[in-house]
This record gives sequence, structure tokens and C-alpha cells, in this order.
Amino acid sequence: MIRHRPYGSGHPYTDDTDQRSPIHPLAGQEVRLGVRTSPDIAEVFCELEQTGSDGEVAASRTRMERVATASRGQIIDGGHLAGAQARLARAASGWQTTVSGLRAGTEYRYRFTGRSEAGGTQTTRWFTFQPADWSPAPGALRIEGHDRVLPGSVEVLRAGGSPIRVRFALPLAQIERVTGFGERYDALDHTGTKLDAIVFEQYKSQGQHRRTYMPMPFAHVVGGAGWGFHVETGRRTWFDIGASAPDRLIIEAEVDEAKDPESVLLTVRFFDGPPAKVLDQFLEEVGRPKELPEWVFKLWASGNEWNTQAEVMRQMDLHRDSDIPVGVVVVEAWSDESTFTAFRDAQYAPTEDGSPHRLADFTFPADGAWPDPKAMVDELRSRDVKVVLWQIPLLKMRPHPTAQARFDADAAVREGRVILEHGPDNALRPYRNRGWWFPLALMPDLSDEEAARWWTEKRRYLVEEVGIDGFKTDGGEHAWGRDVEYLNGQRGDEANNVFPVAYAKAYGDLLESAGKAPVTFSRAGFTGSQAHGAFWAGDENSTWDAFKWSLYAGLSAASSGILYWGWDFAGFSGDIPTSELYLRSAEAAAFVPIMQYHSEFNHHRKPLRDRTPWNIQERTADERVIPAFRELAHLRERLIPYLTRQARECIRQGTALMKPLFFDHPADPGVWERPLQWMLGEDLLVSPVTEEGATVWTTYLPEGEWVDVWTGQVHQGKQDVATEAPLGRIPVFAAEKSWPEMKAVFGTR
Repeated sequence: MIRHRPYGSGHPYTDDTDQRSPIHPLAGQEVRLGVRTSPDIAEVFCELEQTGSDGEVAASRTRMERVATASRGQIIDGGHLAGAQARLARAASGWQTTVSGLRAGTEYRYRFTGRSEAGGTQTTRWFTFQPADWSPAPGALRIEGHDRVLPGSVEVLRAGGSPIRVRFALPLAQIERVTGFGERYDALDHTGTKLDAIVFEQYKSQGQHRRTYMPMPFAHVVGGAGWGFHVETGRRTWFDIGASAPDRLIIEAEVDEAKDPESVLLTVRFFDGPPAKVLDQFLEEVGRPKELPEWVFKLWASGNEWNTQAEVMRQMDLHRDSDIPVGVVVVEAWSDESTFTAFRDAQYAPTEDGSPHRLADFTFPADGAWPDPKAMVDELRSRDVKVVLWQIPLLKMRPHPTAQARFDADAAVREGRVILEHGPDNALRPYRNRGWWFPLALMPDLSDEEAARWWTEKRRYLVEEVGIDGFKTDGGEHAWGRDVEYLNGQRGDEANNVFPVAYAKAYGDLLESAGKAPVTFSRAGFTGSQAHGAFWAGDENSTWDAFKWSLYAGLSAASSGILYWGWDFAGFSGDIPTSELYLRSAEAAAFVPIMQYHSEFNHHRKPLRDRTPWNIQERTADERVIPAFRELAHLRERLIPYLTRQARECIRQGTALMKPLFFDHPADPGVWERPLQWMLGEDLLVSPVTEEGATVWTTYLPEGEWVDVWTGQVHQGKQDVATEAPLGRIPVFAAEKSWPEMKAVFGTR
């Protein structure tokens, strides 16, 4: 075997052994050409032909060097729940060579020949590229709104006449700060940095790596009169935010290579005004959130170890018996881990044509994991607890599927329901997941109306008959690579980013068709996600750094129009948090739109890693945990009418529910000094304690009069205020005008 893939696997941040790097090499630079082979290949040669603009051909043959193999960004398992084993470091060899001094106007044609130890040879097909270079292109942009593009800054990167990228610059004043860009974990103000926008599953430490599940090519420029912009594309974009030159913001975007290079290649929309006005205009363009029922503001509880009906009910009983009100239980490990439509241990006759089942088709053994799921849901509903089930947008193919999983996969391929990819011979075939989680799975094209209907109909019995109220739409990041092709003909570079938008929409549509609210709980998203359900910040460890990264994620997501947002407070993965971190994180979670805890599967090993308050109390031997958590949960219950009313008003006005302080005070530099503060609705200023060991906390109060909700003390704005912050009590201040209402909520004397 000898393989070369010019575009690689599509991993956005690392190169594969067998790809061309860079994919579009620039004139005057060098390019690395690589292959992977089977172990029997003893040596590999690269044949290279260079055809100049004068038609002259220069040919060469180079013996390639052996290198370590790498693929898809890592060589160990990075998944969870399914215990995915990527096994990317198979018995294969890597080889590479480098071509330097690339010349503009020259076509480079190359192929590879491998010689086995037995003397046989294998040869690839020919591949071609032309070095790219930048040139002025003033007509490449379509501007909507007030044109802020710097004259003479628009350029197009072309290779052989085909446009590849557009680059342009915007002015950046010294007093301006740039924020937004979707969900970002490392900072609120991105001035002086570089970042990109591409959907990516960064398993933990998102803030450290500066990668995100939910990017958006949208930003606020705060300061002065205020403005914002949206690069209207689903393709990858890059932003140099005053890093190379402090007085300019440089934007680069991939474009359609099939377009006429002299035509308009990209639309940029500008918005004028303060952040609230900018966001309202942006939401008018991309879609406003839909109002979700008030139960989404109750406590959400889950754990991947809760994988039986008995355990789910035991945990719900513990909430009840501990007087900790819970409104939603998210059941992740419920399915057969094969179809993701049937409960584990359920008995039924598979449908060979892949058609959906009804509840009556299933028998649930009394000694099985889920002896009566409908009775469980009915019982929880009688306790005012809603049930949300976990989902993944994949048809699992490892291990080799059998029974219903096999029939579903066959039907999906036969009926044309799956995303496709271009193989080594450029022929279309079903796309196989390139990520490390559920590797090689098929992927339904949920952006196609008929394919989405085919997929969601298999889940209809769960909604209409079992009675579940929502879906955790996990894992929307699995479409990698520009060689992917969707059923509408769009290629991966155009459509991969927007797949998670369609994914959440498909499940929301199912719920609405059954007369229920479109409650989806997604990790991945892009521009347009604002209109589809709720979101959480993804997988993270139980550390103080992760706590702060998650809060940055929520504030930047809110700045970009995500209304219903939460995170796995106190962390999801690894060892449990300290009791201090758990309660400090729970304090903050009580004042974000979605309050929820969750924990990773740990194979039921002892001691347990559940993030329940009773497990944290038992593991840490801190008797304060349950009483403090109980108080926070009851406070959250009292906040629900306020949150419901404020969310409705946010949707009407096009603003954020978890609102960074710069929204209301864009000219106040003090709000940037303590970026991890926010307004929850119009009346509550929240100042989470994010440092270990702190018992006194300093809050910046902007202009106005503010009342400490715990003491009733009034403070004037435009100053720092230090207050006592004992464990279990987060600094919160109410706008003075709202104090009569808030006094009752907080029980302040």
C-alpha cells in the first residue's frame, strides 16, 4: 500500500504524514510531500515534473526519507463514553520529501513509487498544484452596511487563476477592544491576538489551546461609537486582531475555488452602534433564539455512570430526599451503544429496511438495564422532572455492526442518506468519520431535509410514546475535510462548520412536530446556532483554570447571541473537584442560564467520580457541601420567574441573558479590568469567586446604585467594592430599582 492525500484528513491544526503541506504552497516557499505505506515497502521515490509558463518541462526523481507516521492530530484515544480506540499508529511507515524555491506560474506534477522488499513496485496517480500568490482585488468583497475596509487592503490568493482566499484589513483604534467570535475560552478581549473560526472538538483545555466547538466569524468592536462585523461564510476564517499591526484588524477567509476570480468572492456585513444594537442587528440577520419553557432554568443533573433505570431513580430519589430540587435529568448512557435509538437490553425484531420502531415493538426484560423506561419517565414527570436523552449523529461501524445497526447502515447508504467523500480515485463513497471518537462511523447528512427526517423518525417513539422532553445533541464536530461532499453538492470546506446547526435544528423540528418545545443541548455550533436550543461548553477537567475558561466561554457565547448556555460546573472529567471548587463553581452556575452538573464514565470504579453533592461531600469529608448546595438550588428555584421573564425580553430586544458588563457600559474601561463579571438579565450583577482560598472578593460596580443582595447595603457605582464571600455565597448586586423584587428572592432582611 502507498497512499498520498493532498488535503490530508482535514484536521485543522496538524498535518498528516501523507498529505501535501501546505495544501496551497506559496510562490517562493517550499512544500512537503508525504506518503504512508504498508510495512513491506522498503523505499519510496517521488517523481516531479515542473512545467514553466514557457512550456518547458524539468523532471526529477528523488528518494524520500522515512519519517514517523501521524494522522488526525493524535495517536491515542481522545474520546469518552464509547471508549473509542482510534489506533492510528498502525503498522505503517511514513515517507516525505521537500520541494523548495517554488515558482509562480509553474505547474508542479508529481507521483510516488514504492518498492517492496520482494522487488515489486506500486505507483500512485499523478497529482498537481500551482504555487499561489497574493494580488490586489478591490472588487472581491461585497460590503453590507457602513464600509470600514481600509482602501487598498483587499487581496486574493490565487493558484493557477483559481481564488483560494481573500484578505482585507479594518481600522482599529487605540481605545477599541474586540470581542465575540462565538464561544471562546481564553479571554473576553482578543485585541493583540490571532485566532481562527472552525468547528473543532478540543477534548479538554480549550482555553489553553484556544480552540472551540462553537466559533463564529462575528465580533464586536467596543469603544468610541462602537461597531461590529460578520463575515458571511461557512468556511474557515482567520483574524489578526492588532497582533501584527496595532492599528488594524486583518481578516482572511477561504473562498469558493470554482468562482471566477474577478467576481465578488465574499460578503462582509458591518453593524454600527453599541454592543446591544450590534447584537440585535446580527440576530436579525442570522436568526433569534426561540423561547424555551421555564423548566430549562431548573437544575440539570446527569452522570455517565447513571446507565440503568435503577440508578437514575436512585439519584433522583437522593435529590428528593436531600431537599435539592432538580428539574431535568440528562440520561447519556441509555442506549444499546449501537443504534442509539433502542434502550440497552431491549428485545425487538430488527427492521431490515431500516424503518423506525414504535414502543410496542420493544420488550423490556425485568432484569434488564431499563425494565420500563416509560414508567420511569412517567414517574419523573409526576415529580416535575423532565428527561433528556443523549444522541450522536453517527452510524457506528466499529466493531462491525450487526442486526439493526447493520440494517440502518445499509439503508442509509442504499437510500442516499449519508455524507460522502471523494476517495483516492476521486470517486464518491460514504464518508467515514476521521475523528478519534467513533472512528470510521458513517454520518447522516442532517442538513438534507429528507435525510434528517429519515434519521429523526427513528427517535419519534421516544418523544411521542416514552415521553422524553429533549435531546442532548452531542458530537456535531465529526465532519472533517474539504473532500467531503453533502447531498446538496456542497463540499466540506463550505458546509462542515454549519453541520452542527442543522443537527440541532433536525432534533428541534422533531420535538416541535410532536407538540413539544425544541429543547436541544448542543456542544458544537456556528453562525445560526442562536435559533436552535441550548448549549454547554463541552468536556473539561475539575480545575480552577477550567472554571475560568468556562466562564469566558459563556460570556463570549452570550456576546455572540447564544441565549441558553451552561457548562459542566466544577468540571466533568478526571478526579473530583475540591469541595471549595465545587461550591464556588455551583455558586456561579446558579447565575447562568443553564445550571447543570455532569461527570464522565469511569467504568464504575471506586471511589465514584459523580459530581453529585452527596458524592462530593462524602469524598471530601466536608459537611458544608450538601447544605450549601441545597441553598443554591432553592435560590435557583426562586430565580426562575425572573429568568423566564428576562429571557423573553432578551429575545424581543435581541440581547444577552448572561451579559458581559461592556454591553451596558461600553465606554467604561473599568468593566474590562474584571472581565469575569456579568449581568444576569437587566437587574443582577454577578461577580463569581474564581480564586482558591478567597473569602473576601472585589467587584467592580459600573455607573448606578447597587444593592448587595446578601446585606442590603447600597453602593455607588464607578468603583471597586470588597465584600465578604464565605463559601456558598457569591457576590451579587441588584440594580437599586429592582431591589423591592429581589429582596424577596434573596430573603434579605
